Amino acid sequence: MYLTKESKQELFAKHGKGKNDTGTAEGQIALFTHRINHLTEHLKKNRKDYNTERSLVKLVGKRRALLDYLTKKDILRYRAIVKELGLRK
Repeated sequence: MYLTKESKQELFAKHGKGKNDTGTAEGQIALFTHRINHLTEHLKKNRKDYNTERSLVKLVGKRRALLDYLTKKDILRYRAIVKELGLRK
């Protein structure tokens, strides 16, 4: 399993307010980014896995919605999480 309980807590501790605070937008964006990166690597090896491709597109949409929410609520938090995760080139 690529995402263990400990790795999730580590993600939320690093990007959220604490290791048990799973509701912040930053924590969720970090989790989605981790899952997106994992699915992208999987699809590089398995090009015809269309179910995974659909899951990846849905995850990207969810992350985009959270980023849009952060843009409207607090632009500084948005800029910080984008810089921290390296989402924009």
